[in-house]
Amino acid sequence: MVQNHKLSNILVVCMGNICRSPTMEAVLKAKAQTNKLTLNIDSAGTINYHEGSTPDRRSVKAGQKRGYSFSGIYSRQVCQNDFASFDLILCADKHNMADLHATCPTEYHHKIHLFLDYANLTEQEVPDPYYGEGGGFELVLDLIEQASDNIIKRLLTR
Repeated sequence: MVQNHKLSNILVVCMGNICRSPTMEAVLKAKAQTNKLTLNIDSAGTINYHEGSTPDRRSVKAGQKRGYSFSGIYSRQVCQNDFASFDLILCADKHNMADLHATCPTEYHHKIHLFLDYANLTEQEVPDPYYGEGGGFELVLDLIEQASDNIIKRLLTR
C-alpha cells in the first residue's frame, strides 16, 4: 500500500503489457499531472510475448475517448532491476502478483500489491478484456480510474 515514505516510482503490471497495464499507466500519469505530482510511472508484463508492441488499439480507443494519452507506451517484460528500482508495484490480478512473487527477491515482496486494493470495490482484480469486445475495456477504465483517484489522494495526503 502507499506508505508515508517518499514514493516516486510506480510500476503497473499485467500479463502482456498491452491492455490493462498500459491503461493503468496512462490514467495514473494523467491524474498525477492534473494534481501536480511528480511521479515516474511505467508499465510492464509478466511475459514478453508482445515485447516492443504498442498498446492494444481497443484500450487506446477507450482511453482516448476519456482524454488519456498512450503516447510513448510500449510493451516490455518485468526485469529483475524493476524490483529494486520501483517503490510500488501494482498488479492487475492475483496471477500476475503470484508470478512476480515467484521471481522477486524476498526483500522486495512488500512492494507488490493488487492495483484494485485502492479501489474500495468488491472486485479485487482488473479483468483482462483482451478476448472480449469494447464493453470490457470501458469496465477496465472505470475500475482503473477509481483506484487511480484513491492512489493519488493517498499520495497527496502523505
